[in-house]
Amino acid sequence: MEVILLERIEKLGQMGDVVRVKPGYARNYLLPQKKAMRASKANLEVFETQRAQLEADNLKRRDEAEAASHKIDGLSVVLIRQAGESGQLYGSVTARDLAAAIKEAGINIERRQIELDKAIKMLGLHPVRVRLHPEVAVAVTANVARSEEEAKAQAETGHVVTADEQRAAEEAVVEAVIAEVEAEETTESETPEGPEAPDEAETGAGPDAEQTKTG
Repeated sequence: MEVILLERIEKLGQMGDVVRVKPGYARNYLLPQKKAMRASKANLEVFETQRAQLEADNLKRRDEAEAASHKIDGLSVVLIRQAGESGQLYGSVTARDLAAAIKEAGINIERRQIELDKAIKMLGLHPVRVRLHPEVAVAVTANVARSEEEAKAQAETGHVVTADEQRAAEEAVVEAVIAEVEAEETTESETPEGPEAPDEAETGAGPDAEQTKTG
């Protein structure tokens, strides 16, 4: 099927180009999303009369997308999921999940703007492309972890925190606390007490001593 592109489509063409696409792609995506119209002599004439307005609208949307890109480019969103020892998720992270996470960060994104070839099914840091405009795309990182603490560790180290590493980290924290408590107890036991009152016999004090001086 031949269509007239109403905006730039990556790997397909520029606005105004007449391109041949699969019928399903045209009917299910290009035409309902108003990204293209069927190629015909009448539609070509309509397009030419609307070209100036279409180009002006496209420029405005691109400027808005570029302004928004400064807020989202490089953004990292945390998604907490259950997973097995190997890091395999009990489920998956989809484009819908990512769009929701980005919205929670204060940026309004639609699911169709998330360019995700397949759902994420492993723990870790996953780069994801977000298409803000046909000519503006940004990179977002999906930090998929079992907990907020694990997500923080992944962000700091740049790699997946395995179950063994997580247990080792937790044990290290416990051991550090125990060592700190033992150190405080040792310090307290070694601290000398205040001087004791001198014994009367040692100082010569008392009634007998007074008699010796006056006798």
